Amino acid sequence: MQNNILEYLDHTVKQFPNKIAYANDKIGFSFQEVYNQARSIGTFLNTEGIYKEPVVVFMSKHPKTIVAFYGVVYGANFYVPIDEEMPLVRIELILKNLKPKAIICDERSIEIVKTFEYSGAVYLYDDIIQTSIDEVVLHKVRENSIDTDPIYVVFTSGSTGIPKGVVACHRSVIDYIENLTDVLEINENSVFGNQVPLYFDACLKELCSSLKFGATTYIIPKSLFMFPLKLVEFLNEYKINTVCWVVTALTMISAFKVFDKLIPKYLHTIAFGSEVFPMKQFQIWKETLPNAKFINLYGPTEATGMCCYYKVEREFGFDETIPIGRPFKNTDILLLDNDNKLAVKGELGEICVRGTSLTLGYYNDFDKTNESFVQNPLNKSYPELIYRTGDLGRYNESGELVFVSRKDYQIKHMGHRIELGEIEVNVNMIDGIKSTCCIYNNENEKIMLYYVGEVSTKEVIANLKKRLPRYMIPNSIEVLENIPLTANGKIDRAILKERINIKKKGK
Repeated sequence: MQNNILEYLDHTVKQFPNKIAYANDKIGFSFQEVYNQARSIGTFLNTEGIYKEPVVVFMSKHPKTIVAFYGVVYGANFYVPIDEEMPLVRIELILKNLKPKAIICDERSIEIVKTFEYSGAVYLYDDIIQTSIDEVVLHKVRENSIDTDPIYVVFTSGSTGIPKGVVACHRSVIDYIENLTDVLEINENSVFGNQVPLYFDACLKELCSSLKFGATTYIIPKSLFMFPLKLVEFLNEYKINTVCWVVTALTMISAFKVFDKLIPKYLHTIAFGSEVFPMKQFQIWKETLPNAKFINLYGPTEATGMCCYYKVEREFGFDETIPIGRPFKNTDILLLDNDNKLAVKGELGEICVRGTSLTLGYYNDFDKTNESFVQNPLNKSYPELIYRTGDLGRYNESGELVFVSRKDYQIKHMGHRIELGEIEVNVNMIDGIKSTCCIYNNENEKIMLYYVGEVSTKEVIANLKKRLPRYMIPNSIEVLENIPLTANGKIDRAILKERINIKKKGK
């Protein structure tokens, strides 16, 4: 029985030692190089007395960073990825929480670390990979490892402004990868194009899938996501056939009519998630790549990234939403109403997750862990945890689970309960709209709509009046050149809320 993710690499390196595992547009590492360098790092950390500890990997987005992750795990530690594009205040908060004994850096980040109030050890990647591999040490470390040992801590945004460190273990990651690769039908011929930063758990889709099957992952330069035509050129140059991207990365390509000039001719598997895919943009993708597989993925970081999937195998109308479908094997979804009872078909409920996919909780924060990882209210007989996602969903007429909105985005306006996501869906259906975001200004109780597109605000209002009741019509509409995005490509609602505050102060 497998109890360590590195067993994937131990197996794959024997089959494909010289095959490229991870690469960018400048350099590639074979599975043998990944294996050797990671085991050198594991040996080094052990000889330094760093064992079962959080080890920060503070490096730029590069194949070396991935190797460093595995090196930390070979030493029976758990890696904590951070990146220089993260605000320095956030990094310092993370370090304060972790109090790590070691940070692994590259040539650039080691200079930044010198500016921190940090007294632990700092190691340069290029130095520690020179360590001679100690087979005895690594064997002993593996013998003493179990599948509930942590593998990583990924920090997400906290509602209080303090980052929350989600702790995942080998068991949940193995369960995730076994299910994900089965759903996506991954094999040794899969060539991934990585979009998300390496300090998000979402990168596991490519990294661990490559590890399991001997597939190849290319790290796509971040700059290309500002130039969709060049992005598609990159996909074709490296014959990328599988992507697992946030929706905004995909809609950027379709909304800016890139397909009129160039088609990603090798793509046959497109997995997407994080937000609702505007149906108009999805149809463009489907018409462009009619033989490709499209899979909607859903899941929180607290459930090891993704826990539900939906294979798009039927036609959808422009007024429909692609479901998030069904849970992975070994995972169960409970849709709970306000009375902690199962919601009936068509009724709104909170999406709650139970099963092996649940992570261990939040690092050094038992109070927050106990708020979100709670006893299953449907089970009165024995301890059983579920994770309350804060996401709202309902089952449609076909019995498929559909994501509706965040609980945070559900508002009370003019005496009515409103889902802001429903407004966004209807705006995205309007011809000429490329992207949109709807937020609520609590101070003046107004619905604020932002969008990018070639259509006037008057036309948007006129269109929405035909689709929505009066109380759902936005009170204020603003056209933007771009919708702000977070580091992993999701819509950055915090920046838009700050925009409101700045305007208010300006007045």
